[in-house]
Amino acid sequence: MSNPLLDTPDLPAFDRILPEHVEPAIDRILSENRAAIAERLDQGAPFSWENFAAPMEALEDRIDRAWSPVSHLNAVVNTPELRAAYEACLPKLSDYSTDLGQNEALFAAYREVSERADFETLSVAQRRVVENAIRDFRLAGVDLEPADKARFKALKSELSQLSTRFANNLLDATNAWSLNIADETRLAGLPASSRALFREAAERAEGTGWRITLDMPSFIAVMTHAEDRDLRETLYEAFVTRASDVGPHAGQWDNGPVMDRILAIRHELAQLLGFDNYAQRSLETKMATNPTEVLEFLQELAQQAVPKARQELADLQAFARQIDGPETLKPWDLAFFGEKLREARFAISQEQLKPYFPADRVVEGLFTVVGRLFGIRVRERDDVPTWHPDVRFFAIEDHDGNPRGRFYLDLYARAHKRGGAWMAGAIQRRRLPDGSIQQPAAFLTCNFTPPVGDDPALLTHDEVTTLFHEFGHGLHHLLTQVDAASVSGISGVAWDAVELPSQFLENWCWEREALDLFAHHYQTGEPLPAELFDRLRAARQFQAGMQMVRQLEFSLFDLLLHQDFDPATGARIQETLDQVRQSVAVIQPPAYNRFQHGFAHIFAGGYAAGYYSYKWAEVLSADAWSRFEEDGVFNERAGSDFLVHILERGGSEDPMALFKAFRGREPSIEPLLKQHGIATSEGATR
Repeated sequence: MSNPLLDTPDLPAFDRILPEHVEPAIDRILSENRAAIAERLDQGAPFSWENFAAPMEALEDRIDRAWSPVSHLNAVVNTPELRAAYEACLPKLSDYSTDLGQNEALFAAYREVSERADFETLSVAQRRVVENAIRDFRLAGVDLEPADKARFKALKSELSQLSTRFANNLLDATNAWSLNIADETRLAGLPASSRALFREAAERAEGTGWRITLDMPSFIAVMTHAEDRDLRETLYEAFVTRASDVGPHAGQWDNGPVMDRILAIRHELAQLLGFDNYAQRSLETKMATNPTEVLEFLQELAQQAVPKARQELADLQAFARQIDGPETLKPWDLAFFGEKLREARFAISQEQLKPYFPADRVVEGLFTVVGRLFGIRVRERDDVPTWHPDVRFFAIEDHDGNPRGRFYLDLYARAHKRGGAWMAGAIQRRRLPDGSIQQPAAFLTCNFTPPVGDDPALLTHDEVTTLFHEFGHGLHHLLTQVDAASVSGISGVAWDAVELPSQFLENWCWEREALDLFAHHYQTGEPLPAELFDRLRAARQFQAGMQMVRQLEFSLFDLLLHQDFDPATGARIQETLDQVRQSVAVIQPPAYNRFQHGFAHIFAGGYAAGYYSYKWAEVLSADAWSRFEEDGVFNERAGSDFLVHILERGGSEDPMALFKAFRGREPSIEPLLKQHGIATSEGATR
C-alpha cells in the first residue's frame, strides 16, 4: 500500500492520510536520513555548501514535509488513533534530532564549511544557516562528555512527550466539560446568535435545551453577556481549573506533575549546557541578550501600566455599583461589566459590530488590504484536498502573476480541535537542486463561532483582529524570498521578533480606509456607519492598562519560573504566580484558579521563558506602524519597504538590523505606550 506521507510531490494528501501511515513513514525517513548522513560523512572532506549543507537542508525538509501534516491533523481533527500514532513518533524524532545535534563529525563538517576561504562568497542566508547550525550544535550538547550526552538525549525525549501530554490533558479536559441548560431564563443577556449556537450544540449531542461548553466562542459569550452571575462563576471555575487538581474534574487530567517535571528537565538541560537556568538558555536564540534585560523591560512597562490599570478597575467597580452590580467585583464579573461600561461610555458593543463582519467578506477584505500594501493577489482554489469541509485553500501571487505561496484557512471552532488561533508552516521555501523553487505553504487556524442556521458566520471585531494577526504570521512565512529552508519564512526568526508582522497587521482593523473595504452589513450591504466607527476608535484604548498588566503577569510568571527554578525546592509554580500577581495584577483570582495548568504557550508551545516576546515584538510593531501613521495607511513606499526588509528576509538576517533598515533607527517604546493610551512617566526612554 502506498504511503501518502512518503509520496508528497507537492501538497499533503489530506484525503488519503490515515493514522496507520504515520509511524511507518517516519521510521523510514529517519532511517534513510541517518544512512545518507553517515555515507556523506564517510566520504570525508572537503565539505562545502553545495555538497554538504544544502543536502542536509534537503534531508531535514523531507522530515518536515511528512511530519507537519501529521502534527497539524493531531491539533485540528484529534482522534485516539491519530494521537497514538503521533505520540509513538515523538521519542523517535527527539532521538534523531539529539543524535544529529551531538554528532561531532557532523559538527566538524559544518565548522569546515564556515572556515572555507569562499565562505564569505555564500549568500547572507547560506552563511546564516551554517552559523545557526554551529550554534545549535552547542545548544544540543555536542561538547558534552558521553555520559552527559546520553542524559541530555533522554531528557529531550522525555520533554517532548511531556509537552504533548500537557496539550492532550488540556484538550481532553476542555472537551469533557459541558453544561446543559433547560431553563432559557438562565441565558438572559446572551445574544440570539449565542443561544442558537448552544441549541445546535445540544442537538448535536442528541439532547434538548441549550448546551454550553468550554470552547472559546461559548466561554466568551457567557462571560461577556450572561446576566446570571452564578452561571458566569460556574463557567469561570470550570475554565480556570481545567487539567488540574481542583474543579469539576479534579485530578482526572492533572497537569500539575507534568509542569513540575517539565520545569525540572528544562533546568537540568540548561545546566548541562553550562547555563545557570533555562531562561538564559532560552535567550541564546532571541533578540534580548539576558534575563535581566527582559526583566527590566517588563518592569518598565509595568511601571507605566499598573497605575492606569488600577484606575480602570476602580472606574469599573464604581460603574458596577451604579447599576446595582456587586459591591466587590470578582474575576467572572470583569468581562460582563466591562462590556456594559463599554456600551455606556462609547455606545458600542461587540454584538453591534458583528453584523458588519460576515466572515467571508472579512476574508476578502483582508486579502484586499494586503494586496494594496504588498502588491499581491490571493486566489481561492477548490482542487486541493483538506481535512474538513470548512477548510478553504488559497494561493498567493505577486503583481506579475508569479506564485509566492499557498495556505489553508480553518476558521471555526469544533469538537476535537485544539483551542486558540495559530499559524504553522506546512512547507518551507527553498531552492531545489535543479534550480527551481519549492513554494512555501502554511496552515492558518482560528476558533471562531461557526455559521448558525441560515446566517453566515459573523465575527466580533476582536475576531477580525485575530484573523489579521494570524495572517500577518502567514505573510511572514509565505512571502519570503529566502532560498535556504532553515532561515526562510518564520524559520530561524528570533522568537521575540516573530510577532512583529502579526501584531503590525492588526492596525488596519482600526482604520476607516481599510474597514471600508469589507465592513458591510451582511443583510443590507450598508458600510459601517461613521458614528459606529468613531465609537469603535474611541473604545480602542478601553481598559488597555488592564489588558497590558495581564500580559505582563503572564510574561513575568514565565520568566521567573524558568530563571528562579531551584531543584532543592522544586518548581514553586503557584508561589511564583502568586508573587507576580501581588506585584502587577489589579484583581486577585480565587484560590482554586489554576491558570498555569492551561498555559499551553509555555508548557506545550514554543514560548518557554519567551512569553515576553509578545510585548517585546509589540514595541517593534507599534513603532513600525507609526511610519504608516506618518506616511499614510496604504503608503506604497512604506508597504514595499516592510515587504522587502521584514517579510521577505525571514530569519536570514539579524532582526534588529532588519528593523533599522525599515524604520531608519532603533525601536522606541513611545509608540506602544501611545497606542495604549498610557501617559509616559519620567524616565521611560526605552
